[in-house]
Amino acid sequence: MELLDLKPAEIALFLDIDGTLLEHQPHPEGVVMDDELRALMLKADKRLNGAVALVTGRSIAMVDRLFGDMELPTAGLYGLEHRLAKHGPVTTAGEPEDLTAVADQLQEEFHTTRGIYFERKGAVLAIHTRAAPHSLPQVKASSERALKKLGEKYRLLAGHAGVEFLPLDALKSAAIRRFMELPTFAGRRPVFFGDDTADETGFEFVNELGGVSIRVRPEGPTAAQHTLETVAAARRFIAELLAR
Repeated sequence: MELLDLKPAEIALFLDIDGTLLEHQPHPEGVVMDDELRALMLKADKRLNGAVALVTGRSIAMVDRLFGDMELPTAGLYGLEHRLAKHGPVTTAGEPEDLTAVADQLQEEFHTTRGIYFERKGAVLAIHTRAAPHSLPQVKASSERALKKLGEKYRLLAGHAGVEFLPLDALKSAAIRRFMELPTFAGRRPVFFGDDTADETGFEFVNELGGVSIRVRPEGPTAAQHTLETVAAARRFIAELLAR
């Protein structure tokens, strides 16, 4: 892979979390940081002189509960929230009233369906069906109907384990662009690891910049230039890159 020709000083590293650095769990709160990943992230921060950022659908508050006191540069909620520098201030995004009404309606509709988990993340609403896969078609149909109440401000992102209501400007491509304009990241070659549909805009943007895009455990077509089959493989690849 061409990424192995790059030196750490040439790289700006962008990393999704769930399904990329950590295995998915039925419940988002069930994901746990391990010592191996903590050591890998600390090494990345040191070897890349701070040019490493987490780009995730999680809120930054959730990222910090997971990663502890590392407080790396982070784009949360697909770029709606930002911490642009390590240990820096956080810009958050609250839940608008119209999304609150949609969330309340859908929670009432599915309150008797076991295994469905509603994750209300401020300006983003995620409905997880990983623990209730049989319910996904109905959740998608109901969410598509509910989306109409949000006008043109939101889009629905459907995956193999749930759906998410996202503002139109919640794009990982925009998050990566913002980081690449900062002195810590500027002039480096962007490298982005992701694992699902929400990461595709990031892959496309990184490709446009002449960077490297890598999708973990792909399902269906992807804009990523390269693929890896497991989370463990992604971690090994990052470790090998940092060891150069």
